[in-house]
Amino acid sequence: MSSDARPAFYALRSGGWRDYVTLLHAPYTLWHLSYVVIGGALAPHVDWSVLGLTLVAFALAMGVGAHALDELRGRPLQTQISDNTLVALAAVSIAAAAAIGVVVALDRTLWLLLFIVVGAFLVVAYNLELFRGRFHTDLWFSIAWGAFPVLTAYFAIAERLRVEAVVAAAFAAAFSLAQRVLSTPVRDARRQTLSVTGTITRRNGSTEALTAETVTAPLERALKLLTAAIVLLALSLVAYRLR
Repeated sequence: MSSDARPAFYALRSGGWRDYVTLLHAPYTLWHLSYVVIGGALAPHVDWSVLGLTLVAFALAMGVGAHALDELRGRPLQTQISDNTLVALAAVSIAAAAAIGVVVALDRTLWLLLFIVVGAFLVVAYNLELFRGRFHTDLWFSIAWGAFPVLTAYFAIAERLRVEAVVAAAFAAAFSLAQRVLSTPVRDARRQTLSVTGTITRRNGSTEALTAETVTAPLERALKLLTAAIVLLALSLVAYRLR
């Protein structure tokens, strides 16, 4: 890999405002916010104001807070944002998300407070790899970033969990595991690998040089297509409920 390779396919050139755009992990944030929309749209009767507030809360907690904590620990995106700024971004965004959740809980059901506590714990424990990284696994990723948004959005609106929410949460968990299967080797190639050498020899005798792009390009293409697919699924459910 070349020394100037970007740490992610969506990463901008390091420095200034571009670091904050990169920090958002825009494709993946859209991916996981789509789970919120899916969960809310599956509720028997959609309360769009509650769904909107839930979406904002998850955008703050996952899109900003979680990613700020992740960057604080190890600088995977190689941004130049100071540690103090990352801590402030994480603290303010997670606190704001929790405050939104409390407002909704007071209006809907106090059982929602349990989701707020669990969500705040998962954001911190996963991204800071607390408890010796016990919660920083593919399984916990699929639960925290896949199943949990679906269940929370559904419960915030329906005030109960029904079978359709559980099945949708299982779908989100499986879809998120697929994301990890594809993204893990890409991250390794972009952030940890110094060089890729070798040759692909096919049965017909043709050969192709093995390069970094050979490794990452098809995986990243699949990730982009899956991002588009889950966003379109969420939008289709919204369109259906708005009929």
